[in-house]
Amino acid sequence: MKDEPVIARIRLNPHSRDVQRDLRDATEMHRTVMRMVPDGLGDSPRSQAGLLYRLDETDNSSTLLVQANHLDPARLPAGYGKADIKSLTPMFTALRKGLAVRYRIVLNPSKRERLTLEARGKRGRILPLSGADADQWWLRRAADAGLQIHVLTPTNMPPIRPRRQDSDGMRHSLIRYDGTATVADPGALHDAVRTGIGRGKPYGAGLLSLAPAPAA
Repeated sequence: MKDEPVIARIRLNPHSRDVQRDLRDATEMHRTVMRMVPDGLGDSPRSQAGLLYRLDETDNSSTLLVQANHLDPARLPAGYGKADIKSLTPMFTALRKGLAVRYRIVLNPSKRERLTLEARGKRGRILPLSGADADQWWLRRAADAGLQIHVLTPTNMPPIRPRRQDSDGMRHSLIRYDGTATVADPGALHDAVRTGIGRGKPYGAGLLSLAPAPAA
């Protein structure tokens, strides 16, 4: 049985030049968080490490959440921020059918363009979803992940356009969802938390956070 992942909550230092660079460029942020996982993970190191991350910003601070099978915050740039790490095992152990939870997730709701018969054999473009279409996308994905959503509050996030020279320039539209839900399938939810949901994982999407919902 694999070890359960851990999560690091990093309070970013706004005066760090490395932080300022990463907040401007999602590709650089991805490179920085990948420094925290072990080397030598092969051709798909992010997937092998189980790495997911999300940036939570308020008017006064920025907090970076990083989840992976193993994390070493000492490998972050000097002065990057203060990191606290905890195991997700207690959260996974507490999951049971019918448990009321609060959730937060940043997603890249999207679908593949349908092509005409004349274009058979080709793959359509990935199209971003917004508004009610995005909300329905999240409701379907949540159900597949073992969550019965009760409340969803969408917040449009700044879009991400990777700046790598070899990038296709695709714009990743991000939406944050906050709300309440009930656990319908603990096993499916466990897997969804471990592996993330949807596209855009290298750019801060897909990390699902859960916490017990306050008693009514």
